[in-house]
Amino acid sequence: MTMRLYDTAHQAVVDLELEDHVRMYVCGITPYDSTHLGHAATYLTYDLIIRRLEDLGHTVEMVRNVTDVDDSILPKARELGIDFLQLAEQEMERFGQDMDALNMRPAKFEPRATESIDGMLDLIQQLQDGGHTYVSEGTTYFDVTTFTSFGKLSHLTEEQMKELAAERGGNPDNPAQRNPLDFVLWQPSADDEPKWDSPFGVGRPGWHIECSAMCMNALGPTIDIHGGGGDLIFPHHECEIAQSEAVNEAPFSRYWVHAGLVAYQGTKMSKSLGNLVFVSDLRTEIDPRAIRLALMAHHYRSDFEWFDDEGPKAQTDLDLLIEACAIAEPLSEGQLMDEVREALDDDLNAPRARELLLESAQIIVDDPSQRHESCVAAAAALCGIELR
Repeated sequence: MTMRLYDTAHQAVVDLELEDHVRMYVCGITPYDSTHLGHAATYLTYDLIIRRLEDLGHTVEMVRNVTDVDDSILPKARELGIDFLQLAEQEMERFGQDMDALNMRPAKFEPRATESIDGMLDLIQQLQDGGHTYVSEGTTYFDVTTFTSFGKLSHLTEEQMKELAAERGGNPDNPAQRNPLDFVLWQPSADDEPKWDSPFGVGRPGWHIECSAMCMNALGPTIDIHGGGGDLIFPHHECEIAQSEAVNEAPFSRYWVHAGLVAYQGTKMSKSLGNLVFVSDLRTEIDPRAIRLALMAHHYRSDFEWFDDEGPKAQTDLDLLIEACAIAEPLSEGQLMDEVREALDDDLNAPRARELLLESAQIIVDDPSQRHESCVAAAAALCGIELR
């Protein structure tokens, strides 16, 4: 038995061919605001993958970084009038509470960008030695023309890449760059920003170099699965590949698995629109297990909209599962377990797994003859929902 997942680079659902020990890197949060449903949906994806891989007998080493210095957290800290590390600390504490409440598998290692500067500087030095960088107006850039397969993950045209780069932190119209898609490795810091001494001048790292350095330091030059939200495919993960493979001359990740994005009642969920649904708020209204159950109704690769009535509906579904488990003797194995495993193996078909759980629970509640034994609790636990 093996899992089949959609690999972004191959643009196809593929069999995961994995050794016993699986190395997974998942892009973590930039801790300048609370955990929202988009975060929860993304991390649920990799939590379910980990649980199924462990069920198959693998040991999964999952590393999830903390981007505690970048172009998002610094303005927020400035706006609040507090130190950026203080902001990061308080939001990471809240993030940890939300992840615990949602019963997410903890990361094996959670490196922070501010504690990984030496690794970034070493990586930039290797890129410079290999002829992949240049300096313009005090900023060190990666020259994408030195990596001929740039774009192999996203499969986008140059015009599409330039458009997304402008939307997602890049500056393709910057005349200081040789090429529109070149990206920052090291940059001078503003007067009120954190700064580090380096061979490339006093300053701070660019966004993309952070993950490459933290990933390789924790897991080595080639990992098995790299994950994150679909909005990270370009430019973030594309740039990670370029700078990592330029140095290592080996694949950065064997598989690339991305999760869809979440909108709210017909509108893109974003901080600027003020329509974020925070996990910390939602779990005061419904059981955190119901949040997992609600998110499982949406396939991980699909963008979806969250509506306010989904929470109460999921709570009702959870109550059904709890009722079924209360009136049936638990089994650890059975047909339901096989069917749920089959669903998870089929490109992480969590909606089907959820449907199977609820169908079985309804049968138990409705038909006294089915009450004597059930593996609903075991199947739900495989999905991270503890009913006993």
